[in-house]
Amino acid sequence: MAVAETFQTITPEELGQRTRTGGAVDIIDVRTPAEFREVHASVARNVPLDRLDCEQVFSTRQAPAGEPLYVICRSGSRGRQACEKFVKSGYSNVVNVEGGTQAWEATGLPVVRGKKTISLERQVRIAAGLLVLTGALLAFFVNINFVWLSAFVGAGLTFAGITDTCGMGMLLARMPWNQVATECSVSAGSKPSCSS
Repeated sequence: MAVAETFQTITPEELGQRTRTGGAVDIIDVRTPAEFREVHASVARNVPLDRLDCEQVFSTRQAPAGEPLYVICRSGSRGRQACEKFVKSGYSNVVNVEGGTQAWEATGLPVVRGKKTISLERQVRIAAGLLVLTGALLAFFVNINFVWLSAFVGAGLTFAGITDTCGMGMLLARMPWNQVATECSVSAGSKPSCSS
């Protein structure tokens, strides 16, 4: 059985209904801190995929034992990767939010807005496009062997499409402009409150 089949999914509407009924719901957003700062589900906390420590997340749960951990990202892909990572680490009670934050917001569920940023997916497209263009121009004007730069990027994008993992995205996620300094405070009996 594939790992992707061992966890459940939920629609934003269904999860929104659970949050409205007052049940304990623990949602982590696995996007970069900068993406999270721009817009996120009001009930989510940020745990970036590139720094995801499954054991630490489950040891600091904000919901009673037995309740699922909900995972959300921008559109669902990184959430699926995070769920697969949890399952591989032995934590099976994880649920991916279908369509991610985009679907959550489109449904009209509450979000928190902050400083605008360029999404990780757009950053990957910009970087890949610049590398391909640079390789082509260098091959044309300097040395034909620079065509291998464009070929390498093309092969990487093909691999990313087939496996649904992106090395360039993981690298860009760690860049300083995708990080946000946060200050968190915890009040007795409440969730941590973080601001950036």
